Amino acid sequence: MLKIEHLGIAVKNLEQSNELFSKLFGKKPYKLEKVDSEAVSTSFFMIGDNKIELLEATNPESAIAKFIDKKGEGIHHIAFEVEDVVMEMKRLQNEGFTLLSAEPKKGADNKLICFLHPKETNGVLIELCQEIK
Repeated sequence: MLKIEHLGIAVKNLEQSNELFSKLFGKKPYKLEKVDSEAVSTSFFMIGDNKIELLEATNPESAIAKFIDKKGEGIHHIAFEVEDVVMEMKRLQNEGFTLLSAEPKKGADNKLICFLHPKETNGVLIELCQEIK
């Protein structure tokens, strides 16, 4: 793994949360994006070299909607940048981790992504991200 790529925060209302975090950070999000495959609308803020992703569910059956129903708004996942997501998926499977998808998916911010099951990572949802070239 190369670095922490971003922290994902689940929110009920993206527009209101963008206003709140814009005041907090002193800047507006640099990107808004809808990811149909994950049933979310997202926004991204750059804070120095670090990214914060806000995620709002677009479907009441989505993973984000279920997360908020169960735990409320808050930190949803930590994403790590990897050079080769397929290779890293194979490596982690060989180490005994369970992947939440058999193949990487297209995610927000021009990334291929895959999640690890949080039951095997001390309750933390881990996302692997590879820049699409």
